[in-house]
Amino acid sequence: MQHLKTLRDIAFDYGVGAHPDLASMARDLSRLVHQNRQALGADLADLRTHASGFERWLVARQVKPGISVLVAAWPANHATPVHDHGGLWGLELALHGALEVESWERDSRGQALRMHGRDWLGPGDASWLDADDHYARRCRNLSRHDTALTLHVYGGDLAQYVAYERAGESGPWLAKPQRSAIAGHLYA
Repeated sequence: MQHLKTLRDIAFDYGVGAHPDLASMARDLSRLVHQNRQALGADLADLRTHASGFERWLVARQVKPGISVLVAAWPANHATPVHDHGGLWGLELALHGALEVESWERDSRGQALRMHGRDWLGPGDASWLDADDHYARRCRNLSRHDTALTLHVYGGDLAQYVAYERAGESGPWLAKPQRSAIAGHLYA
């Protein structure tokens, strides 16, 4: 788990201040993933074969400044609902497999959402978001057979967030408060 520890250290080094340099954090995390892809794959192999649905595993949490580092396991073809990140900044980096990430913008009441972009992440690719209450996203594992793994870094503890569900095909979006679940700890 030495490489996971190094990923954590990079996240802690860059994750300072209200508006950290997420582009530089992504560059350094990506470089490490590309250089150590096979070793990371071996370290996290159990998560890829563990068949318990979508899971978030805590790698580390720091209180001051508030930063949390997690690994998410995405079952084949799993998709999240459109959701926010509780106003936190965040970074998502693919470690294994590929994800589709849709970016959504919502009004202040959360009743009108508009998709305004789509990205695809493969191993070492990252996307990030600033601390913004008007931003939401939906993510999907592109594989029909394999579990994808992603590294997530947040500017705090993402204990609560809001998922959005459409009421009918053209109805308003309904905001549904959610609590994040942690499946366990990965010790780095």
